[in-house]
Amino acid sequence: MTDFAPRIVVTQDDFDLGAEAEALEAGPDTGAVVTFTGRVRNVADGLHHMEIEHYPGMTERALTEIAEQAAARWPLSGITVIHRYGALRPGARIMMVATASRHRDAAFEAASFLMDYLKSRAPFWKKEVTGAGADWVDAKDSDEDALARWSDTGT
Repeated sequence: MTDFAPRIVVTQDDFDLGAEAEALEAGPDTGAVVTFTGRVRNVADGLHHMEIEHYPGMTERALTEIAEQAAARWPLSGITVIHRYGALRPGARIMMVATASRHRDAAFEAASFLMDYLKSRAPFWKKEVTGAGADWVDAKDSDEDALARWSDTGT
């Protein structure tokens, strides 16, 4: 069991990357903080915006559960997962995963584990809105393959 509660935020608001990372650095046993930030990419047809939907309550529970799995697998001193929803224009931040640990390997592995989960299993629905219309975005086979590696290794 860990001695910290993962920080899980689902919001329409932007967030401060530096402040979030700095909060994880504050732990006395923290020797490494790994962060990943996802941004809205433009698409060939000229993305107007991406619409991200979720079910309040269910989404936070699912993100908390996966963060707790990461905390049980690796010796971490902190986890932050922030995911935005609503209409986001190209270049906007969508999400952030940050992990803190005494050593870098655990922080990197846990961050990668969390990212693989978010890409394929987190309960968010994304729609790309372009001048040509709107299309829902599905998880890619490569995202599923990345997630599968965590069940194969037993890490």
